[in-house]
Amino acid sequence: MAGKTQNVMAAIDYIEAHLDQKLDLEQVAEAVHYSKYYLHRMFTAAVGLTVHDYVQRRQLTEAAKLLAFSRRPISEIAQLAGYASQQAFTDAFKAMYKKAPGRFREEEAFYPLQLAFVLQPDPALPETDTAALAERVQTAQEKDIDRWMQLVRLVVDGFPGLIEEQYIDVLRDYMRAGRALWLCENQTAIGAVLFDPRQGSIDFLGVHPQYRRRGVTEALLRCVVERYMPGRPVSITTYRAGDRADTGYREAFLQLGFAESELLTEFGYPTQRFVLPAEERGGEGDD
Repeated sequence: MAGKTQNVMAAIDYIEAHLDQKLDLEQVAEAVHYSKYYLHRMFTAAVGLTVHDYVQRRQLTEAAKLLAFSRRPISEIAQLAGYASQQAFTDAFKAMYKKAPGRFREEEAFYPLQLAFVLQPDPALPETDTAALAERVQTAQEKDIDRWMQLVRLVVDGFPGLIEEQYIDVLRDYMRAGRALWLCENQTAIGAVLFDPRQGSIDFLGVHPQYRRRGVTEALLRCVVERYMPGRPVSITTYRAGDRADTGYREAFLQLGFAESELLTEFGYPTQRFVLPAEERGGEGDD
């Protein structure tokens, strides 16, 4: 497992060093000396995204940063993001950011779709039993913010519109109120949740990509619903159906027993509320 992770890390390093070029699976595989089929399987298993999707999201994130913080022409930014034409770039950008590049530049409010992945060399987890993992969930404190934010940067793909400075201010309030729970392995945050028992809501739920499908999401949910909101429905918001920015969050919540509810707009981004009925206590899947 560690060797495979090192190979994926090498692929990520190559991608990050060549984000201003047009990249594809074959080119990346050749650079790290693996067949494209083998790299595809390894990369997708470790990251949860294909090489193509990871590259596209990283390049669009860097393009958004240039739009917000530089005056480079949009045509030049499109080229740097690997697009042959400005129109192709505009179409891809709108599909992910829900705004045309020019409008995004005018608003000057940058947020990332995908930040560079930093993987654990050996993502071992002694227990995968939900009950055992739930016993290890702890309340996070303000001194834990740096490690918490390392996880947030890995799962930012699930939280469109997230601006770190604003998030940290809110995070401090949740921590002071004892409404921030997390699960760690070898000093690494592998799962975290913010919740509001008054509203019956989960306001943030993130699981380290390498620890998904290992019961971490279910353990966090179990802690929230059994310790803090017993016998009550629990809500969470995520992407709307068909949103190309969604990397699988809708499907994961459905597998966990959540049901679709009303459509919303949060911080200018179209979302949908999902509700876990009071009688449901998680599903067989994990995100």
